[in-house]
Amino acid sequence: MVNNYFIHESCYIDEPCEIGSGTRIWHFTHVMNNCKIGEDCNIGQNVVISPEVTIGNNVKIQNNVSVYTGVMCEDDVFLGPSCVFTNVINPRSHINRKDEYRKTLVKKGATIGANATIVCGKTIGRYAFIGAGAVITKDVPDFSLVVGNPARQIGWVCICGNRLLCKDNRYYCRVCNYEYILHGESLKRVED
Repeated sequence: MVNNYFIHESCYIDEPCEIGSGTRIWHFTHVMNNCKIGEDCNIGQNVVISPEVTIGNNVKIQNNVSVYTGVMCEDDVFLGPSCVFTNVINPRSHINRKDEYRKTLVKKGATIGANATIVCGKTIGRYAFIGAGAVITKDVPDFSLVVGNPARQIGWVCICGNRLLCKDNRYYCRVCNYEYILHGESLKRVED
């Protein structure tokens, strides 16, 4: 451990950047300048984190993930193997569009499955669950379960990540017993 975080010797860490206490960065990863990475994160091998990306606390980034400029991940986010973000809606090799980067926000507790693609300019809601291989082309509501290309919502998930069951217009988790109520198109947890 150096400075209370671990960086494998094969990594490239550009300066300046901030890396929180307890964070581990594994083989062949490149963290570019002006990134902010929170505490207790685990960043797998062969990950690219582009300039000015913000990563919250306790974020898990699996192998081969590309997190491009414009992305912000809040706390407790999980990025599955080989998922990728974009940051320009209409890229061309011969045209520099760095001034057109669109922001993407991944809210607290969200999970993005392996090989998912997140088209730039979208918001992934709190505790949302994006299935493996999904292509996100629009905002994803809190607690929603989305799959496919383009991704479509097929249900709701609990804070614990299990699919919610519905009875009498109330949603509940059979694992942790949390309950939720649908308000319009938004799901809200019933607080104890």
